[in-house]
Amino acid sequence: MTQTLKAGVIGAGVFGGYHAKKYVELPDVVLAAVFDVDLARAKALAEPLGALAFDDMDAFLAAVDVVTVATPAVHHAGAALAALKAGKPVYSEKPLAVTPEDADKMVAAAAKAGVPLACGHQERVVFQAMGLLDIPEQPLRLEAVRRGTPSDRNLDVSVVLDLMIHDIDLALALCDGEPVAVEGEGAITRSTSLDWVKTEATFDNGFTAVFDSSRVAEARERTMKVVYPSGEVEIDFLTRAFRNTTPYPLIENFTETPAGKDPLGLSVAGFLAAVRGEAPRPVVTGAEAARALDLALAVEQAVGV
Repeated sequence: MTQTLKAGVIGAGVFGGYHAKKYVELPDVVLAAVFDVDLARAKALAEPLGALAFDDMDAFLAAVDVVTVATPAVHHAGAALAALKAGKPVYSEKPLAVTPEDADKMVAAAAKAGVPLACGHQERVVFQAMGLLDIPEQPLRLEAVRRGTPSDRNLDVSVVLDLMIHDIDLALALCDGEPVAVEGEGAITRSTSLDWVKTEATFDNGFTAVFDSSRVAEARERTMKVVYPSGEVEIDFLTRAFRNTTPYPLIENFTETPAGKDPLGLSVAGFLAAVRGEAPRPVVTGAEAARALDLALAVEQAVGV
């Protein structure tokens, strides 16, 4: 019989709510607890879902088996390290952390505890559902555009760590090479950190990735083109449509698959499968997320604003 896991969510904001509801929906797991420094906020999320609310971290960790970290990004590392040091498997929303030192500490703490550390780069689930990760060629070039309209959310980090990091993770998942040079431009227009960035990363195997991200655009746009020796794949993430001129078949109706319909649910389910030993790893590991963070921070440094 599969063990029913007791899940806890750290952070009772918008994303905390998404994760809490996934734990309610998924089989063989119950939402046991929600932690927030604002106890009233924790209760507002936890109680309607039948969970307990905490503002004491030690008491919260004692009540759960697995933890999702859905705090603002600047607090990911502190919350995750507390859970990992208590021996709890952790699923952290992206970015994994905001400094490479903290990301490395998280990966090391998970290894020491012998528990999975996952990160919420959910677009990887979409790539898997499409079959894109199964193309046996190395790509030559990737062009990604990810633009959003102004919002007051996630302004604790730059657009690179907020939006671009999704495409950085996807590029790294497709390419076996290592980035060797990064150049770009960007500006701060309405917050205290970069609000739009255009950058190009060159890899040691000749692969080139171009990223264009904005959180001050007039309209949402999320597209990607991947160029292979044998053809191209163009994706519109908003409409979930794609064009494929390579000889390798992709899954046309991927939007009708469980992964296509619910990337977050499949990502969380993959984490739980890794926790139970039913899968060798989560969809995105902590080490992979740390690698994406390294390139994202290199982009920020290259822009130099």
